[in-house]
This record gives sequence, structure tokens and C-alpha cells, in this order.
Amino acid sequence: MLFLVIARDGTDPEAPARRQRVRAQHLEGARALAERGDLQLGGALLDDAGTMIGSALLLEADDAEAARRLLAADVYAREGVWQQVEIHPFRRAI
Repeated sequence: MLFLVIARDGTDPEAPARRQRVRAQHLEGARALAERGDLQLGGALLDDAGTMIGSALLLEADDAEAARRLLAADVYAREGVWQQVEIHPFRRAI
């Protein structure tokens, strides 16, 4: 089953530095998920100035709990980059 994830970064002054500090590790983990087929699509959410403020992901998982486990294992979750996470069942139309 597919899940659309919107994960928003913190808005505190240290939030951009937290993201940058672990970004390479996050991308390495994302590539591994993509190779396994668990991550169908992923990218950064941007504000009007082009600053990264979160992430959007399309995950393949058995259920919402499995999707939560995938997210919890991500360095962005472990290091407090993502502060608000929404997980929505998703049906691809195109």
C-alpha cells in the first residue's frame, strides 16, 4: 500500500543546521529505501525563498504502522529534524 508522507522541519533557529548536519546520512538511507522499493518518491518541501522546510515522501508499506517504522528509522526523525509528520494512505491515479 502507498502512503503519502508530509514531514515538516522544526521552525526554531537551529532547524536548518540540524537538517544540514545529517542530510548526507538521510540521503544515503533514502537511496537504500528506494533500491528496496520502499521509497517510491522523495524530496524536500521548500518555502517561497527556496529554503528546505520539510520532506514529502511516497512510501510503499504493508500498513500505516510499517510506514511509521520506516520513518522512525530515518536519521531526520532520530535527530529531531522532522517535527510534524503526517501519514496518509494514497492511491495512485496516474
